[in-house]
Amino acid sequence: MAEVGKFEPEQDIEKKIEETRQKFNNEYVQGQESDKYDSRDVDRLQKDDALVEAYLTWRLYSVDDALKMIDDSFLWRKEFGLNDLTESSIPKWMFETGAVFLHGYDKEGNKLFWFKVKLHTKDAKTSMDKKKYIAFWLERYAKREPGMPLTVVFDMADSGISNIDMDFVKYVINCFKVYYPKFLSKMIIVDMPWILNAAWKIVRTWLGPEAISKLKFASKNEIQTFIGPEYLPPHMGGTDHFKYSYPPLPDDDFQTPICENGPIVSEDDNESKDFESDSKELESSFSSEVAIEPKKGWFW
Repeated sequence: MAEVGKFEPEQDIEKKIEETRQKFNNEYVQGQESDKYDSRDVDRLQKDDALVEAYLTWRLYSVDDALKMIDDSFLWRKEFGLNDLTESSIPKWMFETGAVFLHGYDKEGNKLFWFKVKLHTKDAKTSMDKKKYIAFWLERYAKREPGMPLTVVFDMADSGISNIDMDFVKYVINCFKVYYPKFLSKMIIVDMPWILNAAWKIVRTWLGPEAISKLKFASKNEIQTFIGPEYLPPHMGGTDHFKYSYPPLPDDDFQTPICENGPIVSEDDNESKDFESDSKELESSFSSEVAIEPKKGWFW
């Protein structure tokens, strides 16, 4: 993953876009199995200049490096069926947990992609489903807000070793490093327990030296450097009493985040007491060693 910022004259960009398309067709498509990629992705590459430029920018305008990235991402999209991935493709219990969701904006106007790490436990049996779940959210956002980056927030409050699955963390990083060019604004790790320091040092190496600047570590006292209190939960010193709920999946305009992922319920409202009680029971089932069935929790 490369830092964006290297300037290329417009004419040179146009030439490299055309060169990328021609080389991809000649070296990766012609003579290959007809179903190697999803034809819809190949068609889009031929028609969408912004998509090709995104790959080129992310690879510092190296056509060969961009082609390798396009190949990797198209193979992944084919494997995961990204163009046909829908809400009904994902197990309902994953949406119900509220462990991963989009809500709010950082101070630069980037959408926030939240990971509540305390709700995650490694489980190989649900590995593919949870990876598709992340892909679902990213693909949905990419279609709703094309060209707009995301800020990933790992909320580490009350988390520990049992909540960290390094293989899955690496997958999340690869989503931004390989599969979605120019998609990552920054990745913020909030309130990381000291016992996890070694794990996140490994994560830094996966990001690569050119992208280290995108990885931010912040305490709950420092997080407001990046995100205003209006989009931070109370345990981070914020004033956002947003409560994730499902169903339904939010279909409103992303520019009205106060309504995303279910209604915001005031903590003073009588209904909130019922919700909070249900949430405590649900979170208890996530961390319980006997909660072995997928419908009882999100497994990371």
